[in-house]
Amino acid sequence: MTSREALLGQLNDAVRREQRASAAVNDAANQLLGINATDGRCLDILAEHGSLSAGELAREARLTTGGLTAVIDRLERAGYAKRIADPGDRRRVLVQITDRARELSWELFGPLAAASGPLLDRYTEEQLQMLAEFHALAAGVQERHADWLRKRARPEPPGTAPDRGGDGPGGAAPTSR
Repeated sequence: MTSREALLGQLNDAVRREQRASAAVNDAANQLLGINATDGRCLDILAEHGSLSAGELAREARLTTGGLTAVIDRLERAGYAKRIADPGDRRRVLVQITDRARELSWELFGPLAAASGPLLDRYTEEQLQMLAEFHALAAGVQERHADWLRKRARPEPPGTAPDRGGDGPGGAAPTSR
């Protein structure tokens, strides 16, 4: 094994471990908030964007609009999101995160952000730019792979052969499981 292969193996293991740790943090936070994983994902998207139309949120969360309606209803009942009229188009409704959800999010994730500060202080601006680029590109790979997995999970129409082979979208092996 070359030194590059060894480093790539270490990186893959570190990414997998980070993904498991992130999933564990999200699971625990969702439990404390009294919401499920899908609701938590949508709440995180709203926290990132502030407000989105239901259609935009559905696309970003990769949900059907019908499925998203149930998510929004649950988040509204919990006091974490609200529907508001779009100031630019009164016929359109936006979904917005509430101040209560922002406060709870800061309470739950603020300590994680504070603990990450000293870790990030170790890196130069150029290294931080490289890390940001890597994570953005890796997220795109993961999203495409999730889409590919969802397509594999759908029942195939009669008379068609399912695509069960290959190494994932674009022929690339997934970064993680």
